[in-house]
Amino acid sequence: MGDTCVTATTSDEGAAVPVTIRDVARASGVHISTVSRTFSAPHLVNPETRVRVLACAEDLGYRPNRAARALITGRTHNIGLIIADIANPFFPPLIKAAESQARHRDYHVFVADTNEDPTAEEELVHALAKQVDGVLLCSPRMSNSLIEQLSREVPLVVVNRQVTGLPCVLMDVGQGARSAIEHLVGLGHRSIALLGGPRSSWTNREMRRAAGAAARAGGAELTMLGPNAPTEVGGSAVAEQVRRSGVSAVLAYNDLMAIGLIEGLDALGVRVPQEVSVVGVDDITLSRLTRPKLTTVATPTGAAGRTAVDMLLQQDIESPRGARGSGAGTALGVRRTTAQVMLQTDLVIRDSTGPGPYARPARPLAAPRGPGPHCPAGPGIPTAATGDAVAS
Repeated sequence: MGDTCVTATTSDEGAAVPVTIRDVARASGVHISTVSRTFSAPHLVNPETRVRVLACAEDLGYRPNRAARALITGRTHNIGLIIADIANPFFPPLIKAAESQARHRDYHVFVADTNEDPTAEEELVHALAKQVDGVLLCSPRMSNSLIEQLSREVPLVVVNRQVTGLPCVLMDVGQGARSAIEHLVGLGHRSIALLGGPRSSWTNREMRRAAGAAARAGGAELTMLGPNAPTEVGGSAVAEQVRRSGVSAVLAYNDLMAIGLIEGLDALGVRVPQEVSVVGVDDITLSRLTRPKLTTVATPTGAAGRTAVDMLLQQDIESPRGARGSGAGTALGVRRTTAQVMLQTDLVIRDSTGPGPYARPARPLAAPRGPGPHCPAGPGIPTAATGDAVAS
């Protein structure tokens, strides 16, 4: 039939009728099964044939029935995305990136919020298991053993949490915490507090481990304050404790806590950064709008969302699937992966950190050599910095 496409989408009375897979098959000169494979498993169809079928489907206005396709292929083309707190500004960029990446691959995303409740997380995984082809678990609060158990019911990719034997997308908050502590020590701070987040948080444990090591290496004392709610209210509530502790700098679990802490310290008459320096984590939009602008560890949430979708599709969804539940997917030889990806974080230096009690006096700059004040700056001659400074 070549590249031609015969179209016929009206009844004898001239009224439009729904276009079916049979119409597409007839118009493109192929069997119905070929049309079905073109939409459900395009890699199995000859490229020339695939192009012709898709062109005819487009001309006819045909849209495949997802429910019917799911019955045939065992795939729903839906992905579950379970997050800890949809009100936390950390998550929207991740959600947006994951949805965009999934849509590009012809998948839909169902988003569910657990409000930091591990019981709700487990219930949602069970509820979604038979409605989606896989689930992205973002910053889960469940135990590792329970997550491993749930992975036998539905394919999982874990984001912002390390679980041995499961595919994970991690943001290197350990390196971020080290960079933050080194920055504070370099400013002359020797008494630093770490405001912890939820007790069950992997990020919290990583930050505590890395910040403690960096403080010891820099000759600083690290005071642990927490666990705390990872919210603005949680940060504000600990302001009095920070003031009484006598620390000159604070690294908070996230930006929301850091912003809340700055507000709480301001209410107590404690100036930031003149009396206490504050560093957050995440680099949410609010961190650039506060006064002072927040020094923070930027986390690649968008990249994490895109990577998690790709890992989920690679590990299971694009492989043939049979019955769901009770580990059937694995028993039928479904491809799985245990890959773990670590994404880099960056320290973004703004206005909420300043010299500490042990800051070294600034050395006076040597007078520039040259004909006068219009001598241009050259190598070795400092110039004024503009914008945010980023330290990897």
